[in-house]
Amino acid sequence: MIRRFESVVANLPSEPLDLGPSRYGFLSACDGGLLEVSGLSAPVGALCHVQYGCQQPLKAEVIGFRNGRTMMMLLGDTVSLRPGSRVSLGGTPGMVHVGERFLGRAIDGEGKPIDGREPVRTSEQWPVGGVRVGALDRTRVRETFDTGIRALNALTTFGVGQRVGVMAGSGVGKSVLIDMIANGAEADIVVAGLIGERAREVSDFVERHMTGARKDRTVVVAVPADHAPNLRLRGALLATSIAEYFRSKGKRVLLILDSLTRVAHAAREIGLLLGEPGAARGYPPSALSTITKIVERAGNSGQSGGSITGLYTVLADGDNQDDPVVDTARSILDGHIVLSRDLAQRGQYPAVDVGASLSRVMSDITAPGHQALARTFRGLMASYEANRDLVLMGAYRAGADAQLDLAIAKQKELVAFLCQSVHEQAPFAQSVSALEALLGNDG
Repeated sequence: MIRRFESVVANLPSEPLDLGPSRYGFLSACDGGLLEVSGLSAPVGALCHVQYGCQQPLKAEVIGFRNGRTMMMLLGDTVSLRPGSRVSLGGTPGMVHVGERFLGRAIDGEGKPIDGREPVRTSEQWPVGGVRVGALDRTRVRETFDTGIRALNALTTFGVGQRVGVMAGSGVGKSVLIDMIANGAEADIVVAGLIGERAREVSDFVERHMTGARKDRTVVVAVPADHAPNLRLRGALLATSIAEYFRSKGKRVLLILDSLTRVAHAAREIGLLLGEPGAARGYPPSALSTITKIVERAGNSGQSGGSITGLYTVLADGDNQDDPVVDTARSILDGHIVLSRDLAQRGQYPAVDVGASLSRVMSDITAPGHQALARTFRGLMASYEANRDLVLMGAYRAGADAQLDLAIAKQKELVAFLCQSVHEQAPFAQSVSALEALLGNDG
């Protein structure tokens, strides 16, 4: 019996006891999710406790201050709040808990377990906004990153430490593609941030990836769509902080953030509550800068030797590739995968638009022969798609264009190369060999 209690005590965080006077303020206004508190000075990003009656205190995050009052957003619902509720400061401002104990666990944006197991107790902390380093600490991408997907490995080769976006409209297959990459990727640690998604998708992801040997190297941070915007944003920051912690230990980390658009939506809600103008199609400047700050935290570390390969899904509202979030993400990422609804409707999966997809580091990490074959493949697909209507109507005369003739002759093989079932894995070497077998005599 004593040994059981000793193990519990050993897991408790060793934090110093605060014997100073307690500070608190009072809730003076509540406008939707925005709270105004008087009498309490707290820094932006600090977590506070709102006590109402005999109920369990609610948590709120400081998002600003104005006219001597501190403005906060609840991490939950405002039901049962009343004027004059006592608000006190709790936790360490600007810090989140990280550590090895999060491996194999599914948690929410506050670090609380959602897998039905005991709380995660750790004394290690990390800045929620990341540790700012010099630009030269982000070393070059030198090694290939095996996604397990033939079309991506062969035609848009990605590297370890690269930041990649998966861009598509709703229902085209972003989450399924991310799931395939998580299954086939080679990484020491996998951190998945499921932000603003359906609760069913969270359950499915946890059930698939938190079993067997993969469980011991996986952390899931999930904040479904019905949660408060600041909690969704904290979930994305917590997932990135955990990934940074393991990178500082020299680990190769795969950070999955599904989706970056939901993070921008959460930042937009907070910005509009604070009175920021909607500059770009309703997005205030702070919402778009949040994307840049999160993405820039990934990459290779020259100091520790570790890396964070970032994989971010971006929802193109109405299939609009010029949406502000899509355009901002595309400008800061090192590569992007574009999924086409037209290809998906033809039954091609994954519906990767080869011509629109790009890896900015492919020329640095692949052989010249591989690059030449990839260019040939892209050229054949582009030629066929540009003349698809003429070919289907029978209006094209064979012999008029040698490249188009070859594209028509190999069309079935080209499409078969791009298609891959959900449970199939195509390692990098096998993908390149398949490309050489398909176009080796024609490239």
